[in-house]
Amino acid sequence: MRVVISLCIFLLSSAVNAAGYDADFADLYEKHSKSVVTVYTASITLQGNTPRQSQGVGSGVLIEEDQILTAAHVVDGAHSIEVLFTDGERIMADVVTSLDTSDIALLKLRQSHPEPHIAELADSDQTRIGSEVFIIGSPFGISQTLSVGHLSGRMDRGVLVDGTPIEFLQTDTAINTGNSGGPMFNTDGDVIGIVSFILTKSGGFDGIGFATSSNTAKEALLTSSGVLAGFEGIMLNERTAKALNFPAPGLLVQRVVNDSVIGRAGLKAGNIPSQIGGQSMLLGGDLILEINGLVCKTPHDFQLVKASTLTLEEEEAYAITVFRNGEVLDLITGDAANQAFNIAH
Repeated sequence: MRVVISLCIFLLSSAVNAAGYDADFADLYEKHSKSVVTVYTASITLQGNTPRQSQGVGSGVLIEEDQILTAAHVVDGAHSIEVLFTDGERIMADVVTSLDTSDIALLKLRQSHPEPHIAELADSDQTRIGSEVFIIGSPFGISQTLSVGHLSGRMDRGVLVDGTPIEFLQTDTAINTGNSGGPMFNTDGDVIGIVSFILTKSGGFDGIGFATSSNTAKEALLTSSGVLAGFEGIMLNERTAKALNFPAPGLLVQRVVNDSVIGRAGLKAGNIPSQIGGQSMLLGGDLILEINGLVCKTPHDFQLVKASTLTLEEEEAYAITVFRNGEVLDLITGDAANQAFNIAH
């Protein structure tokens, strides 16, 4: 009987090792943790007339020899950013681009690490709900901390950046203060998300956290270009549009980069912080109804719009139909808009 029991224990142990639970994550951590960094920030704010310095800590991941992905809220307002590597190397960095709506930021190191360990960005669409994932970061400033869990859902808030829908990956993997900006890896060791926020009643991790998907990061931050680059918007459904006295569903403009193709056409950003149906948004900006004659009522519509503009050059004219101050207007991009912008500026 003892022989049989011992054999069963051996076989069970072998099966667990073959499945690779402990061994796999130990190996994965050892192989990929060196691409994960701690991001230290310093900011200056005024209290009355007295300047006061505050410090923050988050995480990030090296995706090129001199480029770090992190969360936008980690570096927003920072006047200095220092990146700490696993070997103790400290390098100053600057913000290249930061998108609040998708909570993603790209940093550029002022000098490259002498021995960089670069992480690969995966196609986040290929990771199925229920798959095991792991996160490495600096919760409470404790660097290189591993947590393991599952991809437990996906969330689309109807937000678009440069025509890209913003998707957040939901996870039960433990996330705490300081994890923000750190990578979520799949079991191939590739990055599928950048840690963003948690839902909590206790103030700590209650089992539901979110990471901006790697596909969102790639499209909105790393490869955004073309005539639709330069703005952020929130898709309003028919019910919300009606509640705000808009004539139809559409894309409510949140932010605009003035010196962009779409910005030079005169697109107006929002400026009134509001909470509608539990979602934060800026009111007061244009509601985009059509682009190039195609309606913009749903995220799917906008993907069709984006596909139709891929072949357009920046100097080519196309119409953006917007609702502004009770009127429907056509904004025209292209050379005429560029010339008017240059004269005004």
